[in-house]
Formats: sequence, structure tokens, C-alpha cells
Amino acid sequence: MRQTIFLGGLLFSSALVAPAALAQTPAPPPPAPPVQQAEPEPEQEIEVSVPGASPVQADADVVVTGTRTPNIVRVMPQVVSVLSAADIARTGEGDIAGALQRVTGLSVVGNGFVFVRGLGDRYSLALLNGSPLPSPEPLRRVVPLDIFPTSVIASSLVQKSYSVNYPGEFGGGVINLTTPAVPRDSFLNVGIGTSGDVETTFNLGYTYFGSDTDMFGFDDGARRFPPALRAAVESGTFNQTTAAQRRDFAMSLTNAATTVLQTNRNIPANFSAELSAGTAFDVGSGRIGVIAAAGFSNSWLTRDALQQTSNDPGIAGTPQTSFRTVTTDNRVVVNGLLGLGASFGEHQIRWINLFIRDTLKQGRLAAGFNRNVTDQDPNLPPSLIEQNTYWFERQLFNSQLVAEFEFGDLSVDLRAAYANARRESPYERSIGYFYLGDNNPATRSTTDVDDYVNNLAQGGQFANIAFSALDENVYSGGLDLAWRAPTENRLVLSAGYAYTRTERTSSRFQFQYFSPNGALPLGVSQERPDFLLSDFNIQTFNIQLRDVSGAEGTAAYEADLTVHGAYAQAEGEILNGLRATVGIRYEDGDQSVQPIGIGAVLTPTSINNSYWLPAVTVTWDLARDMQLRFHTSQTIARPQFRELAPQIYQDFESDREFTGNPFLVDSELLNFETRYEWYFARDQRLSLAGFYKRIENPIEAAAFFAGGGQLRVGFANAPEAELYGAEIEAQVYVPLDRLGGAFFDTRRLLLIGNYTYTQSSISATNRTIIGPDLQPVASNLLFQDGARLTGQSDHLANLQIGIEDTDRLSQATFLFSYASERVTNRGPIQGLLRQPDIIERPGLRVDFVLRQEVPLFGNTRGELKLEARNIFGQDYEEFQESGANRIDINSYRLGQSFSASFTVRF
Repeated sequence: MRQTIFLGGLLFSSALVAPAALAQTPAPPPPAPPVQQAEPEPEQEIEVSVPGASPVQADADVVVTGTRTPNIVRVMPQVVSVLSAADIARTGEGDIAGALQRVTGLSVVGNGFVFVRGLGDRYSLALLNGSPLPSPEPLRRVVPLDIFPTSVIASSLVQKSYSVNYPGEFGGGVINLTTPAVPRDSFLNVGIGTSGDVETTFNLGYTYFGSDTDMFGFDDGARRFPPALRAAVESGTFNQTTAAQRRDFAMSLTNAATTVLQTNRNIPANFSAELSAGTAFDVGSGRIGVIAAAGFSNSWLTRDALQQTSNDPGIAGTPQTSFRTVTTDNRVVVNGLLGLGASFGEHQIRWINLFIRDTLKQGRLAAGFNRNVTDQDPNLPPSLIEQNTYWFERQLFNSQLVAEFEFGDLSVDLRAAYANARRESPYERSIGYFYLGDNNPATRSTTDVDDYVNNLAQGGQFANIAFSALDENVYSGGLDLAWRAPTENRLVLSAGYAYTRTERTSSRFQFQYFSPNGALPLGVSQERPDFLLSDFNIQTFNIQLRDVSGAEGTAAYEADLTVHGAYAQAEGEILNGLRATVGIRYEDGDQSVQPIGIGAVLTPTSINNSYWLPAVTVTWDLARDMQLRFHTSQTIARPQFRELAPQIYQDFESDREFTGNPFLVDSELLNFETRYEWYFARDQRLSLAGFYKRIENPIEAAAFFAGGGQLRVGFANAPEAELYGAEIEAQVYVPLDRLGGAFFDTRRLLLIGNYTYTQSSISATNRTIIGPDLQPVASNLLFQDGARLTGQSDHLANLQIGIEDTDRLSQATFLFSYASERVTNRGPIQGLLRQPDIIERPGLRVDFVLRQEVPLFGNTRGELKLEARNIFGQDYEEFQESGANRIDINSYRLGQSFSASFTVRF
């Protein structure tokens, strides 16, 4: 057991705090149901759910259920950004991850993971209505936010400075998503939409049959893991089976439906549909309401990528591998929400249930060369062809019960939640063919084959299949108390307790087809995949399955994390115009990862630490519309399960293999921030901020070369890092009625912009650490001293320029988003030399969104939305570079995308 406490940051603040005057302008309470109203509304109410929030003072210009965006940003004790339903709708984004990247200092990396001020998703905390969420991603403990459609999110609060009512894993910030509450009035919304992009829609792509129900995001059983094969690998008895049994295993697999990659030269357009409804009614002196929502989308995306690797420390010469890879994703998302609520007097009870299922069907064809197999002759076709067919199911279910009671000056909040996340990836098929022929007429003989072959024996000729599964449960509960003292300084004392238990099981069983009799006959090796692996060939040529699941790690692991947290906090005025929030949190965490089965590395992990985590925020009202904030705190970041588990995992977004490091330890952060805020007009503001973070033992992703020259990514603790920067944010409305004419009488110009400058550096010495390949290494060999943290961009900028009507819904908005280069992985080590880091270049993206209200009949109205995304065609680039030498790790064209949707609101 290890205990740590930070005191230095309290010295400055404690000198300002009188013992009897520790109060701050209180934060908003948990919300009551919102009012259904047309957009945009100048006084729109915003639902924000904040665990342990203290009651709002009447003189803080705050309504009961929330406040206008500038005011909620102003009265919250901490540094926050709020995306209301109107803000989210203005961006036009289909998922909440896309909308959040418009927030100051936030960027989205990879498949929906949000980085706050350059700190990766490991340093961010995602909550739903104040409760923790499980992740359906093997590589993450944080849920990817791209699985949340914006239709099921009422608002999003991003808090960048720590407060002790939140869990201690708070490095970059917390993202608290709030689902719609029970409505006051009945409503019904129905919407449909279509979209496409120039690289995918009506163009060439690859797919496969799979099953009859794939179009709905559900498999009909065709991809079921054969029971006998599953029992053999899970019990560890596979190696004791007979040759006949291993042939039977091979024949028990669904063949043609999951093996034959098909060309589709006319990929269809995307389709989506949404339905939401709600009502409320009086029961005695109380009121009961219900809200329900459902959505469905089916979309396609094709990427034509150049994927290379190099073994040379300077990235010089011919690449070691080079493939042109065409990947087509067919993504189906099904979601549903059901909420029930009751209010009686000052008390509220809410029960919210959310279901999201995100399915990806992927077909992939790659052609190129691998010098580990053979050098590429420029006069010949690509020496290797590899095809892949995949099916990924991600599913999230969350059920929450929240009770909010008001007893005069005492508020009591109770919450309990259960959440489950699953990821199933059956039938991960990979098949490789080798070119056997001679295109040179001078040397060609009549016996040359001039064809691609797969004899299941020689380099580049293989057939593999894998079954992956992940199941994670999160049980959580909490109690928050807040008491308003009858004092002039508006003292509020609060305390609370939170419990979280996370349990995960994960497995990946991988098999190879092989023939103990040696290479297959030439005629058989020329057959297409489903014929090659047919029952006839399996029986005739003794083709069997080989279990390679634990060849370089473990096939399965179990993991759990139990956290007990308790806090105490005081808020109030120190002097007239000077307010403070002072709190401390005690948090005890017990984390373990236990590999299961036979493997080369079976090192279990057990991390049991407790921490005292203080936080202090002082706010000085410089003028009636200006304030200055000072903040300091200590927080932590625990290793994620997948980073600890010694299991090989194929990430199909980056197309790289990952493995864990069971020797990782917790990271500890020291945070400072100063912020100036000017609310110069209603709904308008300007803010300037500077921030600094020191991180002990930050966890970094680092690439290395495994057996056979395979590029793989692991994790390691760097000794120390620091991050600092500044950000500016402004929101301005300019009335256009001065231009004259009926069109401009009710319209205004919208200008919203933000910019974040961030710098970070890793401190590396000759201290020995355990590297990503689980071997001891000097930290300054694995990490370059002074290198920036992975995922951190020096520059992040967002700009929204639009015209909108203040009387009815009519908006036309251009959205600009820019992120400078960032490191995705540390470069691999070759001997005593380190390759350049792997860099991603997001660049500038320009979008346009048009939203227009269309009167229909009676009180029924429609909303037409038109979108153009990535107007200037910014490409995706991920590469290594050294001088004039460059290797494209994964680069492809994104192209422009266009969409249209129409929603009817009854």
C-alpha cells in the first residue's frame, strides 16, 4: 500500500482562506426536465448533470434547470465548456465525438477517442449522467465517443480543472454526457437522412456475404464459434486432439460466406433514420414523464491506403514492406433510449436506460511486397496479395437510477448504475497468396505458372482465422450531500462517497491452416480461398488447424478494478468579490490483470494504491463582467487493462498489432491553471488561459519489431513529462439588421473561435525501465529526451462563421478545424539506434452546415439539414520521416462528403 499527498499547491491558496469563510458561488443542481422549444432560443435551458453539485444561489442569474451557456460557464467553480443541444445541432455532427472536437483544446484521435489539451484518452474521463462507462474496445478502458449518436445526448460538459467530486483519474479533463430528461410537454420527432463521399459512394469497394442479417448489424449465427473448437481451446486441450479432430475443426468453420471477398463497383449511399417521443402527466401532486428514442444508420467508407514499414534507422532505401491496401467498412449503428422520471415537490427520481450497438463489416485487399519473404521485381506484378474479412460488434448497455432530494438547505443525491460493454469479433480471416511467374519474355519458359498461389507452407502463403471476444461490466454507486450554511458568505459544505467496480474478460483465439504433409499441389494452391479451404481439400490433403493463440503472449485474460472514493469540499466567499473552492478526495484503487491459459508470458499484474488528492480554485471578480481564476490540484492516471495484458491484439483502425506490458505503474499529475474571463455582452464572451502539468511515470505507446520483422506497438512508463500551454476562446454575435431589408431584420452573424497552443516534453535519463518488448532498456534509448508526448499537437484551432435567424430555425455555418502534426507512436529501436517517431498530420478541415425550418401544417414543422464535409479534401497521413526519406505508415485520401436529412417535429 502506498500513500501520497500533495501540499505545495495549497500554500498560496490557504493564505487567502479564512477558516469561517470557505464558500464559492455554487454550481447548478442536477437538472429538472427541459422545455421543448424551437431552435435557436436566446434563453435555452441546458441540462447538465454534475455529481455532487451544490445548490444554485438565486442571485447568480441561473434558472432552476440550468442557465444560458455563458452563465453556466461563469458560475461553475471550475473551468468548463458546455455544448448544449443547440450547439451540438449547429455542428451537424452525427456523433458526439465529432461535436466535441469543436471545444477549445479538444481533438479527436483515431476511432472516436478525445484528447484534452494534448493529453491522450488515458488522461480523460468519460461519464454518462455522472456515472462511469465501460469500454467495448480492447485497447481502451475509456469508451470511444463516436458510438454515441448526437440524437441521444442532450448536452455535454467538459471540465478541464479538477474538482474532488469527480474520480481522481482526471489528467486532461472529464467529459460528462447528459441524456435527455423527462419532457414537460408531449412531442414526437421523425427523421431520415442520406449521405455519401466521393471516395466511396458509387465507387469500387470490397465486401463479402457473411449472413442474411448483416444489413441490420446482427449476425444470424453463421459466424458462431464452433462449440467443439471453442471447448478445446478454452480448456487447454487442443494440443491433445488427434489429426482427425483437427481436420473436423477446420471443416466445422463457415467457409464461402466468410471467405470469398467480392468486388462491389457501386457502393451504395448511406442511410439513417431516427424517432423520438416523450410525454408527461400529473399524478396527484407529482408529475411522471417518459421519453424514448431510437435510431438506425447504415454507412459505407472505403480507404485506398499506402502502408509501408522500414527496418533502416534513417528510413533510407527500399521499404521493408509496402502494400497498397483497399479497405471497405460497412458500419451499422442501432441505438435506443428509454427514460422514466417522477417529480414530487422539490424531489426527483429518474431511471434512464441506453442501448447502443455499433457493428462494422470490413473487407480488405492488399497488394505489395514484404522483403522478409522476397524482394520485389519491378517488372513483375506485386509479389504478395493479402485479403481479410472481418466482423466487429460493439455493444453498450447502461441503466441508471438517480434520486435528487431537497430538504431546505440540505440536498441529498443518490445514484446507482450498471453498464455492460461487449465486443465480439468472430471469423477474423486473413489469407495470403504469393506471385509465381515471370513477366520477362526473354527468360520466361513454357512451364512458368504466372499466377498467385497459396500452398499453406511457404512465405507469404497462409490462411489464418481468429475469434475475439470482450465483456466488461461496471457497477457504480454514489452519495452526495450539500448543505448551505445560513451565513452571508454563502458557505456551502459538501461531501460524498463513490464506489466503482469494473470487471473485464477478454480472449483472442487464433488458428492457422496447415498441412503436415508439406506444400499443397500446384493446382490446388491456385484455387480461390473457399475452394482452397473446402471440405474436399481438407480431407484429401490432410489440412488441419493449428492453435497459435499463445505463441507470443496469452490467449485470454481477466481484469478488474475496484475504486473507493470519498471527498469533502467547501465553497464560499473569502472577501467581497473573492471566492474559493477547497476540497480533498481520498481514493483507493485495487487493479489486477490475470493472464489465462498457456502462453510465453504469463506475468500477472496487481496495483494497489491509495491517494489523497487535493484541489483548490480561487475566483476573483475583477469587475461585474470579468473574473480571474487560479487553480491547482493533484490527480492520477491508472494503466488501462489492455496496456497491462500480455496479449497480442490486432487494431484494425491503425492496422497494427498491439501488446501489453504487465510492469506499468500509475501516473501522477500536478496541475496548475490561470484563466481570465470577460462576459462583455449577453451570450458573448472572451477567455484567456494558461496551464501547466507535470506528469510522473507517463505511459507512452512505443513501436518495436517483433519476430519476423513485424512492426508491433507496446507501452512503457517514461520517467517524467511536462505539458504547458495557453488557450483563447471568443464568442461574438453581430446583429445584421443595420444592413436593411426584411431578410436581415432578425438575423445575426455568429463568430465562435478558439485556439490552443501546447508544448510537452519527456524527460529521459539512463534509468532502466521495462520496454514495450518486456526487456530492460535505458529510458533515453527508448524515449528521446525532450520529445513531445504522443497525441499532442502544438496547435489546435476551431472557427465557426455563420448567419442565423433569431426568430426561427435558420442557420448557415462554416466550420474550420485545424490540428498540427502529432506523434501517434514512438519510433522502434534498431540495435542502439532509434527510428523517427510515427507522425500523424490532421491538417485543416472545412465543413458547411445548413439548417432550415420548414413549416408544414398546424404546429407541425420540419427541419432540413444539408452538410458538406472536408470541402478542400484534406487527406489522412501517418508517416515516418528523416530528412528527405519518408515512409507512409498509413496514408489515404478522405475526399469530400455530402449529406441531407429531414426531420418532422409534431
